[in-house]
Amino acid sequence: MTPEPPVNYHSPPWSRTTKVIVVVVMLIVLFLLIGRFRTLIGMLVIAAILGYLLEPIINFIDQRTTIRRGIIIALVYLVLAVALIGGFSALGFASYQQVANLIDLTPELIEDVGATITSLVNRTDPIGIGPFVIEPTIIPWDRITEQLLGFLDPVLSQSTTIVSRFATSTVRTAFNIVFIFIISLYLATDLPNLGSHIKSIAQQPGYRADAERLLPELSRVWRAYLRGQIILGLVIFLVVWIGLTILGVQNSLALGLLAGLLEFVPTLGPVVSAGVAILVALFQPSNYFGLESWQFALLVLGLMVVIQQVENNLLVPRIVGGALDLHPILVIVGVFMGAAIAGILGAILAAPVVASLKVLGLYTWRKLFDLPPFPDEPPPEEQPPLPMVVD
Repeated sequence: MTPEPPVNYHSPPWSRTTKVIVVVVMLIVLFLLIGRFRTLIGMLVIAAILGYLLEPIINFIDQRTTIRRGIIIALVYLVLAVALIGGFSALGFASYQQVANLIDLTPELIEDVGATITSLVNRTDPIGIGPFVIEPTIIPWDRITEQLLGFLDPVLSQSTTIVSRFATSTVRTAFNIVFIFIISLYLATDLPNLGSHIKSIAQQPGYRADAERLLPELSRVWRAYLRGQIILGLVIFLVVWIGLTILGVQNSLALGLLAGLLEFVPTLGPVVSAGVAILVALFQPSNYFGLESWQFALLVLGLMVVIQQVENNLLVPRIVGGALDLHPILVIVGVFMGAAIAGILGAILAAPVVASLKVLGLYTWRKLFDLPPFPDEPPPEEQPPLPMVVD
C-alpha cells in the first residue's frame, strides 16, 4: 500500500527551470498533435464558427419565446440544414455544369495565350504604348514561353480530373458536414457559458477585470469579420453574377461563385477573381456588343473595378467597419502564413487571427511596461511621498 502523506504535508513548489521544461514539453506535444490531427482540428474550428454565427439567432428566439433552448438550437440547425440542401440542390446542377465548362475551357484559354504570344514573337514592327515603344525582337519570348508552359503543365494535368475528384469526395464531404453539425450543436449549447468560465479562471490570479475588457474586444473582431464576410460574399456573388450575365460573359454563374468564395481571402481574393473574369472575357469567341476581345476585357475590368470600389467605400465600412484595423501588408502576409500552416482555412481565418493577436499583443506590451492595459484607461495616480520624520 502507498503510504498516505501526513496531515500537514505541502507539495513543494516548482522551480523556474521545472516550469520552463514543462511548458516547452507541452508546446512540443501540442504542435505534434496539431500536425497529426490538422483535418480534425479544421472541422472543429468550422463547427465553432458555425455555432458562433448562429448564436444571435438562437438568443433572439430564446428571449422572445418560452421554448427550451435545446429545442430552439435543434430547430435552428434543422432549418439551416434544409436551407443548405435546398440551396445547393437549386444551384448545384447549374454551377456544377458551369464550373466543369470553365475547367474544360482552360486548355483552350492556354492555346489562345500561346497563339497571342506566337503572334507577338513573329511581329517585327515596334509596339507603341503611349510614349513607350517596345521592340518585340529583343524580348526573350522562348524563355518566357518555356517558363509559362512549365508553370501551367501541372495545372493542366490536374484540371481534367477535378470534376471526377469532386464526385468521388462527395460521400466524405457529407460525413464531414454531419460531424461539423453535431459538434456545432454541442458547442452552441455551451457557448453562453464560455465567457463565464474564462472569467472565473481569470478571477483566481486577479485578472477578471482585464478578461471582461478583452473578451468583448476579441468577440467584436470575430463577429464583425465572420458575419461581415458572409454578407459581403453573398452580395459580391450576386452582383458579379448579374453584372457578368448582363455583359454576356460565359460561365457567369461560376465566376460569381468564385468571386463570392474568394471574398473570404482578404485583399488577394478579389484580385484573383477579377483576373479570372478578365481572362475569360479576353478569350471569349464573341460578344453581343460586337467589341474586340481586348475591348470586351476592358469592359469587364471596368465592371470589376466599379464593384470593388463600391464594396471598399460603401459596403465594407458599413458591414465590417474598423473591427480589424490592420494594414494591408499585415493582412497579405497573414494570408500567406495562414495558407502555409492550415491551407484554405488558414488563409480565410488569417485576418481575424492577426487582429486578435494585435489586441492581445498591445495588452501584453502595456502590461510589460507597467502602463494601463487599455488605452482609454487613465494612468494610476502616483502615491504622494511619505512625510519625512525628523527626530
